[in-house]
Amino acid sequence: MNPPGSEAGAVVLLSGGLDSATAAAWAADRGFRLSALSVDYGQRHRVELDAARDVAAALGIADHVVLPIDLAAFGGSALVDPAMPVPKDRADGEIGQGIPSTYVPARNTVFLSLALAMAETRGAQAIVLGVNAVDYSGYPDCRPEFLAAFAAVARLGTKAGVEGHAIELVAPLVTLSKAEIIRLGLGLGLDYGLTTSCYDPDAAGRPCGRCDSCRIRAAGFAAAGTADPRLARP
Repeated sequence: MNPPGSEAGAVVLLSGGLDSATAAAWAADRGFRLSALSVDYGQRHRVELDAARDVAAALGIADHVVLPIDLAAFGGSALVDPAMPVPKDRADGEIGQGIPSTYVPARNTVFLSLALAMAETRGAQAIVLGVNAVDYSGYPDCRPEFLAAFAAVARLGTKAGVEGHAIELVAPLVTLSKAEIIRLGLGLGLDYGLTTSCYDPDAAGRPCGRCDSCRIRAAGFAAAGTADPRLARP
């Protein structure tokens, strides 16, 4: 989607991770007037919320809402239940096979619903999100089929959609490899040292280097032929 002039608004779902930061930088480069939504959902890797704040500040996004919603009350995922271990040291062939325990039930459906509500209140034309269906961990809510289904919900279930101004879902990274995403972000001047991807960081927020997300990130930077600046941070 190319915004119709500099006043086109978009809400970007900003987790603080590599993909969402790249999607936000992509949207900013295309002239969208951005608002950002981050969700504090009881995740064990809450350091990502600090990263989201840093990314929003770096991109000049002043309208940044961090919304608390307790998905940990439901459990059912290693990301919200401390009793469930985060998978680590899985072979490359295992990652993306089946749905791992780090899947948070209906998370993207919940997040997109919240972003849709925020977009309507802001008069935004789009929701930008960094989902990716190539280098990912097998989550069903990162696929193009899911995005198409939610786009239909947005058309049918909102005042904007009924009045003929449906809010568009924009997923610029969905068909890119992790290396391609990193090259895109670097070309946009994005500082990946601000981002975090680890599902099980230590108390200081340092990545474990062993979870699926860390391994996918490391492979992406290796394939892109550049060092991960996050690893240089204390």
